[in-house]
Amino acid sequence: MKLIHSDLKKNTVKVKIENLDDLWYLNQIIEKNDLVKGKTLRKIKIGQETQRKQKIAKKSVFLLIQIEKVEFSKTSNVLRISGTVKEGPEDVPLGSHHTFNIEENSIITILKQKWLKFQIDKLKEASKEASAKILICVHDREEAYFALMKKYGYQLLTSIKGTVAKKADIKQKETNFYKEILKQLEGYDERYNLSKIIIASPAFWKEELMKEIMDENMKNKIILATCSSADENAINEVIKRPETENALKQDRIAKEFKYIEELFEEISKNNLASYGLKETKNAAMSGAVKKLLITDSFIQKRRNENKYEEIEETMRTVDSTKGDILIISSEHEAGKKLDGLGGIAAILRFKLNY
Repeated sequence: MKLIHSDLKKNTVKVKIENLDDLWYLNQIIEKNDLVKGKTLRKIKIGQETQRKQKIAKKSVFLLIQIEKVEFSKTSNVLRISGTVKEGPEDVPLGSHHTFNIEENSIITILKQKWLKFQIDKLKEASKEASAKILICVHDREEAYFALMKKYGYQLLTSIKGTVAKKADIKQKETNFYKEILKQLEGYDERYNLSKIIIASPAFWKEELMKEIMDENMKNKIILATCSSADENAINEVIKRPETENALKQDRIAKEFKYIEELFEEISKNNLASYGLKETKNAAMSGAVKKLLITDSFIQKRRNENKYEEIEETMRTVDSTKGDILIISSEHEAGKKLDGLGGIAAILRFKLNY
C-alpha cells in the first residue's frame, strides 16, 4: 500500500491500493461511520423523469460517503464499502446510497473521528517495505538470473551464463554451472541475511541444482517454483506465483503463530488469558488486556450480523488502556485455533477474579 498523505492531527489518510493484501489491511482499518472519499463509478439517469425512456449511464464521479457496511471478497479481489453520500456533484443526491468497489490501483482518502493505535500500526505495516529478505533465482543449465524482492517488484542483482560445452561434456558443464549458481546464492545469503530463496526453472533443472546444495540451513530457506523460461522476464512470472505470495506472507504468519502459542500457554499454565466475547469484553473493561487477539473472519461475521459495535467498543477500550490489538488471519492453523475459542481472546496483565 502506498501512503500518499497522512495528517493524523486531522484524522485523515490518503492511500493507493497496490495488491490483494492491501485490501485485507483496509478491511481491518475501515469501520462503520468512517468517511471515505475518492473517484468511483455511479449510475446516472439521463433525461427527464417524465420521459418514457430514461437512459442510464455509468459516470466517473468524486464522492464522499459515510460508511455503513464493509465487505471483503477474497475470491473477487474487491473490497466493497457502502454508505450514504455526504459530498458529490449536483446530479448525485446527498443522502443517497453508494458503494465503492476498492481494488488494485484505487486511491481513497479515509477520515476517522479517531485513529486507534492498532489501525495506525496496520497502516504502517501495509505501507512499509517487506521485512522478509527474499531472493529469486531463475535458471536452466545455461543461464541464471538473481533478483532481490522489493515491495511488489524486484531489483535485478546479476545474471550469469555457463560456458558452451561439447555434447559429450554437457553433464560436466551442468555440474560446474550449478556450482557457480550455488556460489552466487551463498554470497547473497551472507550479504542480505535472506529469509527465503525461491529457485525456479523450466523442467527439472531446479531439482538438479538442489542435489548440489549440502548446507541444511540454506535448504530450509529454499522454495521451489516453476517458470516457463530462464530469462529476466521469468522473474515477473515467479513473483506472481503462489509460492512467492506465500513466502511474502510467512513473516506475518510466523508472528501470528507466536501470539496464538503465547495465548494457549497462558490458558494452560498461568490462567492469564480470557476468550470468548463476553469474557474478553469484561477483561477489557477491567483494564486487564495486554494483547487482544481477533480473527478477521470473526470481525466479518459480526459485521454481516450488524453486531460489530460490541467488538468496536472492546477494541476502543483496549486501545485506551494501552493494550495491543492484533488481527489474526483465519486462513492458517493459528487463526483456526482462535476461531475455535470464539474468534476473540486476550492475554492479560493480571488475573481476574469473577
